[in-house]
Amino acid sequence: MTQTPTGHSPLPGQARARFTVPAKHPMVMVLGSGDALLHVIERAFPGADIHVRGNEISAVGEAGEVALIQRMFDEMMLVLRTGQPMTEDAVERSIAMLRASENGGGPTETPAEVLTQNILSSRGRTIRPKTLNQKHYVDAIDKHTIVFGIGPAGTGKTYLAMAKAVQALQSKQVTRIILTRPAVEAGERLGFLPGTLYEKIDPYLRPLYDALHDMLDPDSIPRLMAAGTIEVAPLAYMRGRTLNDAFIILDEAQNTNPEQMKMFLTRLGFDSKIVITGDVTQIDLPGGTKSGLKQVQEILEGVPDVHFSRLTSQDVVRHKLVGRIVDAYEQYDSRNGSRGK
Repeated sequence: MTQTPTGHSPLPGQARARFTVPAKHPMVMVLGSGDALLHVIERAFPGADIHVRGNEISAVGEAGEVALIQRMFDEMMLVLRTGQPMTEDAVERSIAMLRASENGGGPTETPAEVLTQNILSSRGRTIRPKTLNQKHYVDAIDKHTIVFGIGPAGTGKTYLAMAKAVQALQSKQVTRIILTRPAVEAGERLGFLPGTLYEKIDPYLRPLYDALHDMLDPDSIPRLMAAGTIEVAPLAYMRGRTLNDAFIILDEAQNTNPEQMKMFLTRLGFDSKIVITGDVTQIDLPGGTKSGLKQVQEILEGVPDVHFSRLTSQDVVRHKLVGRIVDAYEQYDSRNGSRGK
């Protein structure tokens, strides 16, 4: 971004757009500290000439690119008006959403609609979807009784499901949360492990506890668990039960076999909701065992009130290098024909 009193005049075939930032919004909120947000936009639109004068931003360049820049600043202002700050990551994702919409006739949701959808506010932070696919996933959980969130590590599939579970509990849509995952490394033969039951299952369920501590007052969690309001247990402990009035999450579902998946799905009771998450490229089952998560897609695809949300490396919300790692592994697996069992 060049701080200059005048921008370049458009050449033949070029267009100019001007955007005035309302006085109530400091320019640093739009430009970012050290113009960091503006640098992201400049890198995304290298053919455009962008200038700032006071609280006015102008862009000159190819008409389509200039129109996208104008839309980008419009979306930024919509987000900022909610009191939510923009980050470099949010700007990058917003530009990607706008380009996808422009190129493909695309989604009806705008970046501002995605980035300002609050799921849960807790302990001074708000949990929101950060990508369009994440928003679709969250919306599907609202609309359907059974939702599968399938995608690589870091796409927020478990974290967002747990935020929706806590939201449902706090709004009294359900009376309890049940979190489960297969303890596949122990073959679920937990009796052969040393220690108390809690000590045996803790290593397999620790990621679920960690997410709960992000979303609830840590002091309240033991009380809620003692009352049965929150239950965290291995998948084997679901057998023979009917789960009514509950929000149930099955995590790491790629490590269920077909019999376990059927058993779990048929635990569904009245006024309950099930979210099943997993990554079919990370199957840890013994050789020759078919993944219940892979099979269930063939069985339940198209069944009413069952929805499959598929997330990709583009939805990874950890360090951006994680998305590149996921892509690299997918390319390797496709070349070598070794994508899971």
